Amino acid sequence: MLKSTLHRLPIPLLLLTAAVAPVYWALPEDLSLPRSLGIILGWAGCGLLLGSLLLMLRETWLSRWLGGLERMYQWHHRAGVVAYVMLLAHPLALAADSWPQFPAVAWQTLSPFGPGWAVRLGWLSLLLLMFGLACTFAARIPYRSWRWLHASLGIGVLLGLGHLLQLGIEEPVLPLLALATVLLGWRFIRDDAGLAARPYIVQTATPVADGVVEIALRPLAEPIAAAAGQFVLVAFLASARFRGCGQFHPYTVSSIGIDGEIRVGVKALGDCTRHLQSIEAGVPARIHGAFGSFLADRPAAPQLWLAGGIGVTPFLALLRAGPLSQPTVLVYLYRSEADAAYLPELRALAAADPLLSLHAQATGKQPPDVASLLPATRGLSGSECYLCGPPAMVAAVRQALRWRGVTARHIHYENFDFR
Repeated sequence: MLKSTLHRLPIPLLLLTAAVAPVYWALPEDLSLPRSLGIILGWAGCGLLLGSLLLMLRETWLSRWLGGLERMYQWHHRAGVVAYVMLLAHPLALAADSWPQFPAVAWQTLSPFGPGWAVRLGWLSLLLLMFGLACTFAARIPYRSWRWLHASLGIGVLLGLGHLLQLGIEEPVLPLLALATVLLGWRFIRDDAGLAARPYIVQTATPVADGVVEIALRPLAEPIAAAAGQFVLVAFLASARFRGCGQFHPYTVSSIGIDGEIRVGVKALGDCTRHLQSIEAGVPARIHGAFGSFLADRPAAPQLWLAGGIGVTPFLALLRAGPLSQPTVLVYLYRSEADAAYLPELRALAAADPLLSLHAQATGKQPPDVASLLPATRGLSGSECYLCGPPAMVAAVRQALRWRGVTARHIHYENFDFR
């Protein structure tokens, strides 16, 4: 329990430090409460934004230290939302200080058309932050558009620091501006432009279900280090007969070969993944990663695996790696037999491994009754539960397991809501 708690502390402590450090430097003295509050909110919001920039980096070493890339992105989003609220309240608190005696000055503080570039840059920064945050809640925006809209957040951070420079505050703003520029440049050059990724080429592309293709990729240089349960970021490029999307998307590893070959399962969920259903051998690709620790450090206790749709992929990778060492029940849910990726192979693996019990269930178009699919309370005693699939299914299963007395530390899960 202590290990799990310590594992979750680095990001909150990092963000707390990022918010408190600039406030400590700029802590106001002998000012009114509204003005002091406005200054504190402004600096704390600035610090949180810088912390959120660090959390957007896709580095394997950083993700291991901070508890995984998915967790980093969750906190990146939370920090951005809290920072925006703080920065929005910043001018309101400053205006409240002037309002009782000088209403005109208060309105001038709030007006984006006030005199001086400091006010204009501040409001432009807020608008870009609002625009960038709003797109994070719009899941249906195509990824290519979403990516560039979300980039307005980075521009908003730089303009916000420019707002402070216009106010004549050079220390510590210039170092903070340099730090923000480095973090944004790092993300763009190493992650978005693919400098951190390694070259691969498509060996085969095999349909394994309706709208699901398994792609085998052979390394052209030093292969990445990956394990069952991890995911990689892959950008498929252009060949003579196939034009890839060129964008990095996350795919769970379905197999790791001794020669460095990586296999990933790709389900048609968007424009890019639908296009990849027709990919062919010879297409160049770049792979970054691997990330995640979903199936790492599994104890020797009996296990329950529950997979929804393409969420069976990490479990398949573990089964392909060799026989199990503990009794395991795999509950595999899918809409229909045609949608059931890898089902024949899973049945063959279950028949060959006495420790694996496979329960495959077609659920149709309606949400499954997960409570009826889980073992009884007695059957779950002492078990470790691993869940992978759509967020709604994972949430329902987690709740059902808690009702059966399974504690949170025995429930491990991975969602498919990562962009």
